[in-house]
Amino acid sequence: MKHVKTRVLLAAAALALAGVAYAEDLTDPATTNVSFQGPGGVTLHGYLATPQSSGRLPAVLMIHEWWGLNRDITHLADALAAQGFVVLAADGFRGGLAKDAPGATKLVTQTPGQQISGDLDAALAYLESLPSVDPARVASLGFCFGGTQSMYMGTRDPGLAAVVILYGPGPIQDAARLGKMKEAGPVLGIFGQEDPNIPTDQVKAFAAALNAAGVPNTVTIYPGVGHAFVKTATYQDGKAAQQAWQQVVDFLRAKLG
Repeated sequence: MKHVKTRVLLAAAALALAGVAYAEDLTDPATTNVSFQGPGGVTLHGYLATPQSSGRLPAVLMIHEWWGLNRDITHLADALAAQGFVVLAADGFRGGLAKDAPGATKLVTQTPGQQISGDLDAALAYLESLPSVDPARVASLGFCFGGTQSMYMGTRDPGLAAVVILYGPGPIQDAARLGKMKEAGPVLGIFGQEDPNIPTDQVKAFAAALNAAGVPNTVTIYPGVGHAFVKTATYQDGKAAQQAWQQVVDFLRAKLG
């Protein structure tokens, strides 16, 4: 557990250094519309976005950036639901929301890792239990902090049908640490070439680890962009962010059906 905590602290420090670069991503707190039981009987909250389609549908557990569950993430959840997926935007910080990089660092480093993983696993179980969801076609997807959490969900939740990681700091470098990711389905990794938090050699080592473990994967490094480049303000910009968003949608359609 000590080495895990060390990696979290290092990732948080790197994000803090780049905080000014994407402070504009901060938005208002999200309005949650569903509640469910978490570890120890605690009540957890999330934002559920549903498409117009009927029947049992593919679904995505969406995990926020290090700011916490804010309106930007719920807008992206709505956009993905419009593509035919049931989307649950989960809350990894139990209502915690940062207004600046130091506050976000505090959320990441002071929220117990086991609490975060337990809450996200409970959110996944809730999503899979919904009558409108086909539990065999559920993926995890996360941005920044959430990208790292999505990656680790893939290592421990073999029931996932796919794993999507958007610029999650600390990509796994050792195939032996990938756990159950091969059973969790194919992996899509999206990173920015100019990201100061995630050097491209780390991204390439992550892809090599996935290949060594026999995990089907597509890892893309987008040129000319840095960290946190896919958000409400950019995912339709006609540039790298829109290309990355469309890659996510196409991947999910292909892997979840």
